[in-house]
Amino acid sequence: MNEKHLGSVRQTREKIGLSVLILIFLILLGMFVLYTVQSYSSLIPSNYTQSNFTQSNFTQSNLTPSNLTQSNVTQANFTQPNLTQSNITQSNLTQPNLTQSNITQSNLTPSNLTQSNVTQSNVTQANLTQPNLAQSNFIPSNETVYVDGYRSENFTCDGIDDQVEINQALEYVAENPQFTTVYLRGPNTYVISDSIFIGSKTTLAGDPTAVIKLKDKADWPVAKPLITQLDWRGVHGVTIKGFEIDGNHDNNEDKKKGLGYYNMIHFLNSRDIQVHDMYMHDGHGEGLKADRSYNIQFYNNNVYKLGHNGLFAISCQNAEAWNNTITCRTDSGLRATNSNHIKFHDNLIDSFYHWSAGGSAILIEKTAGTVNDVEIYNNTIHNTYGPGLWLIGWSKSYSRKEARNVHIYHNTFYSTGTNPNIDWVGGIITSGFYDTLIENNIFDGVYHAAVIHMYPTGTHIYPTYDDHPDLSPTGTGYTTIVRNNIIVNTQERKKDPEGTGYAVINYLPETQTFVLENNCLYNNSAGNYRNCTSTSDIYADPLFVNQNEHDYYLKPDSPCIGAGYTFPISSEESEEKIIKSIESEEKTIKSIEPEEKTIKSIIRALVSQMCKFLSVNTSE
Repeated sequence: MNEKHLGSVRQTREKIGLSVLILIFLILLGMFVLYTVQSYSSLIPSNYTQSNFTQSNFTQSNLTPSNLTQSNVTQANFTQPNLTQSNITQSNLTQPNLTQSNITQSNLTPSNLTQSNVTQSNVTQANLTQPNLAQSNFIPSNETVYVDGYRSENFTCDGIDDQVEINQALEYVAENPQFTTVYLRGPNTYVISDSIFIGSKTTLAGDPTAVIKLKDKADWPVAKPLITQLDWRGVHGVTIKGFEIDGNHDNNEDKKKGLGYYNMIHFLNSRDIQVHDMYMHDGHGEGLKADRSYNIQFYNNNVYKLGHNGLFAISCQNAEAWNNTITCRTDSGLRATNSNHIKFHDNLIDSFYHWSAGGSAILIEKTAGTVNDVEIYNNTIHNTYGPGLWLIGWSKSYSRKEARNVHIYHNTFYSTGTNPNIDWVGGIITSGFYDTLIENNIFDGVYHAAVIHMYPTGTHIYPTYDDHPDLSPTGTGYTTIVRNNIIVNTQERKKDPEGTGYAVINYLPETQTFVLENNCLYNNSAGNYRNCTSTSDIYADPLFVNQNEHDYYLKPDSPCIGAGYTFPISSEESEEKIIKSIESEEKTIKSIEPEEKTIKSIIRALVSQMCKFLSVNTSE
C-alpha cells in the first residue's frame, strides 16, 4: 500500500516536471521568435518602404513641413480638418504653419490678448502656445518661500511698497542655499515703488493671477528697471516665470516710451537666464533687456504693447526666443544688436495701426563685434507697422566674417509694413550682410516689396547716406540668396508709392546683389523685379487652399509642387551614402548574432533535457 502510494506520487511529480519544462520551452521559443522578428524588421531602412522618403527626398529644399504626403502624415497625427492629401503634398515652396482659426486679425485684438486665453487654439499649429498657467503648474516644495497679500505666509504684502517684502524673501533665499524659489501667491496685485532684486540660482515664480504692478506716478529715473539683479557684477541661473507684469503705462505718461524708462526685466553681465510663461503688458520700455550676457532663453510669453522691444539682447551670446505671442509698440518684438548665436523661432508677432505701433517685428543689427550665426524660422509675422524683419549692418567698414550667414526660412509674412509715414516698410529689409539665405518663406500682400536691399532713411537712429557716408555699409559683395519662396500680391507702400509694389527691389545695386532661384511670383502690383532678375523663378498662381483665411497649404495641382531649388548630388556622393548605409546595416546584424546564438543554445539545452527526461520516464 505504501509502495503504490509512493509510485503514484513519483508519477505525479514527473508529470508536473514535464509540464513545467514544456511551458518554459514554449515561453523561450516565443521570446526567440518575437526577438528575431523585431531585430530584422528594425534593419529595414526607412527609405526602402513605400510610405517613407526615398534618398532623393533628403535635400535641403525638400525637407519642409509641406513635403509630407498622405502615406506618412495621417489624420491621426494632424487633427486639423483641412490637412488632407490635397493640401499636404510634396512641395519645396511652402511654410504650412497657418490655419484659418489660429491666425486671423480677430484673434489678436487687445481684449483677446490675455494670458488666460493665449492657447494653442488661437495661436498657430507650430507650437506657438501661451499655456493657461494654473497654480497646479507649480509643485510646492520645502525649497520655496511664499509671498502673499492676505494669507499667513512667509512674507505678507499690503499693496503698498510691496517690493519690500518681495526683496526680503529674495534676500532670504540668497542667504539660505537650501531655498531656491520665491513664489508669489495669487490672486493678488503687488504694487511696487522701487526695484525688485534677484540673486543667482534663484527662481521668482508666481500664479498667473499674481501681478507685479508699477505704482502710479512712479517718477523713476531712466534705466531703473522693475526687476533686476541683486549683484551688480552679474548673476547666473535665474528663472522668472508664471506671473504677470503690468507696466502701468497710462498712469505714468510723464515719461516717454522707448527711452529706457521702466524696463520690466534687466540683466547685465549675467548668464543662464530664463524668462518664460509670463504676461507682460502696457510698459514704457523693454520686456527683457540683456546686456553682455550669455545663454538667454525667452519663451512662452505673452507680450502686449510694451514701450520698446519684447526681448532686447545687446552684445549677447546664445540667445533664443520661441513660442512667444507679441504685439509690438514703439519698436520691435524681438531684437538682437551685436549679438551672435541667435535663434528666433515659432513666434507669432503683429502690431496695430497707430503712430505708436512700432517698427519691425524682428530686428537683427550689427554695428560692432561679430554676427555670423543667426537663424530666424517658423515665425508668423503679420500686420506690422514697420517691416516684418529688418536685417542691417552699418557703422564703419568691417570684414566679411563679421556679418554673414544669417538664415531666414519657413516664415510667413502677410500685410506687413502698414506705416504711412516711413519708406522703409516691407517684408524683409536688409543691407550690409554677406551670404544671407532667405528660403522657403511665404509673402502675401506685404507693402513695398517682399525682400528689399535698402538703407533706411529718415529715422532717429540711422543717418542717411548723404549726411554720414562713413556710417553706411561700405565695400561691395553683400549677397542675399532668395530661393524657394512664394511672393504674391505685393502692394505699393503708403508713403511715396511710386516705384514700389514689386516682389523684390534692390535700391543698392552698386554694393548689394540678389541671387534669385526658383521662387514663385504672382500678382505683384508693380511687377516682379526692380534692379535685379532671375532665370529660374516661375510666374503663376501658387493655388493656396484658402488664401483669404491665410491657409497657405498648396492644392494638388499647384505649379509650385516640385518646382523648388534642390542641391545636386553627384553619383559619387550617392554611391558613398549607399555604401555607408549597407555597412551600418551589416554592423547591426553582426551585433545581434551573439545574442541570437545565446538564445538558441539555451533552447537546445532545454530540448536536450526534455529528451533525457522523456527517455528516462519511458524506460521506467
